[in-house]
Order: sequence, then structure tokens, then C-alpha cells
Amino acid sequence: MTETTIRPFHLAFPVDDLTAARDFYKGLLGCGEGRSSEEWIDFNFHGHQIVAHLAPEEIGAAKTNNVDGHGVPCRHFGLVMAMDEWQETADRLTAAGIDFIIEPYVRFKGEPGEQATMFFTDPAGNAIELKAFKNLDQLFAT
Repeated sequence: MTETTIRPFHLAFPVDDLTAARDFYKGLLGCGEGRSSEEWIDFNFHGHQIVAHLAPEEIGAAKTNNVDGHGVPCRHFGLVMAMDEWQETADRLTAAGIDFIIEPYVRFKGEPGEQATMFFTDPAGNAIELKAFKNLDQLFAT
């Protein structure tokens, strides 16, 4: 599987403060900004289009499921990164004082699907997972 065979996804999600969303996605995560209005902002999330919509009544904490001994938010989105990019991002977020839901670590160690992962939220409470595999062929391993 190569990245060139994967089409970009589109995801719209609620936020309660567009300035905070811009600071987080553009400033901290380094997402390019696309079109915007007074009610939404498009971001380039590593080639994927995500849109923060101003909808304060829609935000709220996600329920969790136990995965590998951690409470993983059921509702989350994220990205599979190259391992070096994942580590650089983990270091940058840690230095920025991000309050992780799940600190960066390697999950399923020694098993099919072994992966580096971390979970955190944006300012509106939307859960984000960033993960990486030493071997991308393990993405759907069972």
C-alpha cells in the first residue's frame, strides 16, 4: 500500500471557538488553512480535508472502550504517520504541554499490528489519535 493510492478523506467536526481551533490545528499541528468563514475553517490535515464547524452545542466528551489497558475514546479521528514524523510530533506536543488522554507509547508490542500511538484532544474536546507503524503492512494485521 502506498500513500499515492489513498484518496483524501473529508471530516467535519464541531468546535466552540474558531480562534482556538485555528491556533491548535494551524499553529500547533501545522495544518495548512484553506477556505473559511465566520462559522467554519478548512484545514489540510496531511493531505486530508478536515473542517472545524462552529457548533458549541455539539461538543462533548466521547465515551471510551478499553484497548490494550487504556480508555480509548470511541469517537476520534487521526492519522497514520511515518515513525520519525510521529516521534517528532510526540516530542513537539509534549514540549507544548499537551494533556494527553493516552501518552505516546507502543501498543500491541510483539504482536501483529504493533504501533506507536498517542491520544489527545483539541480545545473543543475532539479526540485525536496519531499512530505509526515500523512496517505499514501491519496496518490491518490480525
